[in-house]
Amino acid sequence: MPTPVHLPAREPGTAPARPARRHIAPLDGLRGLAVLGVLFFHAGHLGGGFLGVDLFFVLSGFLITGLLLAETARTGRVDLVAFWGRRARRLLPALAVTVAGTLLLVWAFGSASLLRLGLDDAPWVIGNVANWHFIADQVGYWDSADTRVFSHLWSVAVEEQFYLVWPLVLGLLATRGGAGGAHGRSRGSGRVAVVAAAGAAVSLALMIVLVDPVDTTRVYEGTDTRAFSLLLGALMATGPAARLLARAGRRAAHWGAWVLLLGIGTSWALADGQSSPSLFRGGLFLHALAAALLIGCLAQAPEGSAGRLLGSAVPRWFGRISYSLYLWHWPLYVLLGEERTGLSGWGRTALVVTVSIAAAAASTYLVENPVRFRARWAHGRTGALALVAALAALVALWAAIPAPTAGAGSVDVTRLTTGR
Repeated sequence: MPTPVHLPAREPGTAPARPARRHIAPLDGLRGLAVLGVLFFHAGHLGGGFLGVDLFFVLSGFLITGLLLAETARTGRVDLVAFWGRRARRLLPALAVTVAGTLLLVWAFGSASLLRLGLDDAPWVIGNVANWHFIADQVGYWDSADTRVFSHLWSVAVEEQFYLVWPLVLGLLATRGGAGGAHGRSRGSGRVAVVAAAGAAVSLALMIVLVDPVDTTRVYEGTDTRAFSLLLGALMATGPAARLLARAGRRAAHWGAWVLLLGIGTSWALADGQSSPSLFRGGLFLHALAAALLIGCLAQAPEGSAGRLLGSAVPRWFGRISYSLYLWHWPLYVLLGEERTGLSGWGRTALVVTVSIAAAAASTYLVENPVRFRARWAHGRTGALALVAALAALVALWAAIPAPTAGAGSVDVTRLTTGR
């Protein structure tokens, strides 16, 4: 989701398709399309818009793997500390501001039960294990999401867990026998491709085996059962996948992008979440595979008409604010309900989308970009100290907000407790 969109440097022995580190504008627009799909799904206007999350996953797998493979081709190794530092600078500031801001807004304007559940969920969100927290507490994604302001952050947790583990795996695969030079690095990319494909197959099998037709939350939010989306994106970033697409040619990539884009759009229009059981028996996998192929086609032929459309100014701008827009939109949807606003349907949607975009733009330009691009203090030892200080401040805020007692306000009978 929140990854800079650049082409990886060409790996020795791979298709000579693209200049090193060239920005892929259509992928910015594709991210913008994904976040808009999620927004309209939550507004009740696009039944399959939740599949935008899968598109985020595939994009993240593709971009992160491309950057890591480029690093191993350039230096012969993966600098894990530097990688995790970049991820922390990119993701945590906006997440911390969203969590803090949401807790304050719920404290001021939300119900007692909404605040109690928000306080309960917040530590798991900051620890990037919210998805497993919701699964363990049997919080049904499809029927209970509107009772929790952080329910959407399960997907951020999945990505963070991927960022923690995948660089370790890729580093071992791509740099094993790294002294072998260009040929050795090319073989390393091939090993990454094999492991990504095998991991995606295992993840699909786990989803099919573990799915509960009554409540699909376990397989929908589980890291193991959603890993195939990230791994299919990773597979598309490897040398073997690049060579296959290059052989097909740029014209085929151009028309393939349109076919895949229209197919994905159709699936978003027809899918209906929990009421589409085929999604959890291979449908989500096929959607992720189509998304991976679309990304590969756009990377091969960004100058095609599909690439130009997605790379135009409006989709790209939404792509640039997509991370903060995803973080902020759901708490605002919950807080700006019909009872509070007196609006319903498209009127409420227009209000919430407008407020969400404003909050996302403020977060992007005042928090995300300054820390990511201009704050020298955010690097090295001072960056680590700043991270610790920010987390301490967030914990202090969480502890300072008084937790409502059980029974205060509207009661969620599934979560009656005597405290946090």
